[in-house]
Amino acid sequence: MTKPATKRGSTRTAMLVSAAEVLRERGAAGVTIDEVLARSGAPRGSVYHHFPGGRNQILAEALQYAGEAITEVIDEAAANGGMFLVRKFVVFWEELLVESNFTAGCPVVAAAIGSAEDEPQLTTVAGRIFSLWRDALTRAFMSDGFTELDAASLAITCIASLEGAVVLCRSTRSVDPLKDVASQLEFLIKSREFVQRYGLPSVGRADNPTTVGKH
Repeated sequence: MTKPATKRGSTRTAMLVSAAEVLRERGAAGVTIDEVLARSGAPRGSVYHHFPGGRNQILAEALQYAGEAITEVIDEAAANGGMFLVRKFVVFWEELLVESNFTAGCPVVAAAIGSAEDEPQLTTVAGRIFSLWRDALTRAFMSDGFTELDAASLAITCIASLEGAVVLCRSTRSVDPLKDVASQLEFLIKSREFVQRYGLPSVGRADNPTTVGKH
């Protein structure tokens, strides 16, 4: 009984991986049963054997599968602090973009903005995954000494910036947008760390004659 179960599991996983690949390349609308079967090499009969809910079930589970893979990367790096985690995220996306020749984007974004009205579960799953990423980043920044409020704000800023950079990288077929955003995020994080520790620096005083009248 063990060997058939392993075989079924391998076929099912191959189908999920294939569906996730299509999702990140073409969005939810591009995920068809025919394309999943072609990429995975699975027989047609395996669709309703492994996914009785059909295409919608494949989509939802593929999104969850892809999201968990990225979440695992984030969770493993979170203990090393916010800056380390952001750099890890940048390396992850840079490698994926180059290896896919800029055809692969974020499957979670694709599901969040490209799901049809009859696929509301995709938006729900995408929102849940983004929440996991936000929470992990928030914990990482809190371990760096930020307050929970500031850490959560930085987490959202990082996610939004990096996801936007991935879109720009795909459209320009270059990793430069990702590098630019990473550089600005690093500056922002270091600046916030400075303010957190030492307060806002003095800009100048009105009673200082060297600053009066200067613009």
